[in-house]
Amino acid sequence: MESLLQHLERFSELLAVSRTTHVSTWDPTTVRRALQWARYLRHVHRRFGRHVRIRTALERRLRSQWRQKGASGSAAVPGLNFQALGRCDLLLSLRLLENRALGDAACHYLLQQLFPGPGVPDADEETLQGSLARLARRRSAVHMLLFNGYGENSVLEESVLKTQAELLLERLGEVPKAEAEGRSRFLSTLWDRLPQKNFLKVIAAALLLPPSSPRPQGEELELDTPKTPGEGGQELVRWLLARSDVMAAFCHDLPVGLLASVAGRHPEFSRAYLGLLTDWGRHLHYDLQKGTWVGAEPQHVSWEELYGRFQSLCQAPPPLKDEVLTALESCKAQDGDFQVPGLSIWTDLFLALGSGS
Repeated sequence: MESLLQHLERFSELLAVSRTTHVSTWDPTTVRRALQWARYLRHVHRRFGRHVRIRTALERRLRSQWRQKGASGSAAVPGLNFQALGRCDLLLSLRLLENRALGDAACHYLLQQLFPGPGVPDADEETLQGSLARLARRRSAVHMLLFNGYGENSVLEESVLKTQAELLLERLGEVPKAEAEGRSRFLSTLWDRLPQKNFLKVIAAALLLPPSSPRPQGEELELDTPKTPGEGGQELVRWLLARSDVMAAFCHDLPVGLLASVAGRHPEFSRAYLGLLTDWGRHLHYDLQKGTWVGAEPQHVSWEELYGRFQSLCQAPPPLKDEVLTALESCKAQDGDFQVPGLSIWTDLFLALGSGS
């Protein structure tokens, strides 16, 4: 354990150096040794990745070590956790490629290692070339998710949102299926960093993608990743339901027709959405002077907005429409089953929707 931690500490320092001008003194031999070191750590990741006790102990020690390093002002790379061990060679290669101070001979050797050419055997499960290509796709996905410049061009907006949704599901699928917390953490990171209103639209577009989608010829799915947009959609729904703040923003900010479409495709979301609408309705009270239902606080939805959302759901085909009417009947009965307006918001909604007769 101690020996491994020492390896990690020194390699993190090596990664920090790889971004400085000190690499100008590196020759091909130095690059080769650095890559061998990185591949050794990747081997450690593969060997102990499925050993829960060993992995947990290593992660605990690593977190403690990086906290100590941060407090002492060390230049070690933060965030080099156990999961990062699986791509140490990728991190090192990328940093060297981006560093213009790297000498010509060392750079030429690095490129030979990254692109050895056809017919050259590779003992690793995944070549650096393939890893870099995947990283390029990830960076493109991030830039695409950040793009929000379609203005009022609805055709362009629809195309961009669909592309963003596909990239989101693909990137989500690259997080191992066994690491459910990793997928939730990934989505939460996007929520914190991306423009939130646009990200809500991307999530909705992803939830409405067809259940199956043909992939480009020659592109293979990775192990333990969602095989269809439907599986990725389930991950998104679970994350929405676990984040009440995001769920509330999703249901409040998006168009009612779009929400009805999502509800029609995902029963778990539909039930949560109905529960949220019911909760919003309970915050309204009848104003005798105005002759309508109003919210107690400015942030509460209006009667018109609540009615519009229920109306949109009632216009959906069965079984969603039937579920909405059943929910309204249940709320109406629990509230006293009144038949005249102004006493129960559920009665008034039922009458306004034309279902009371």
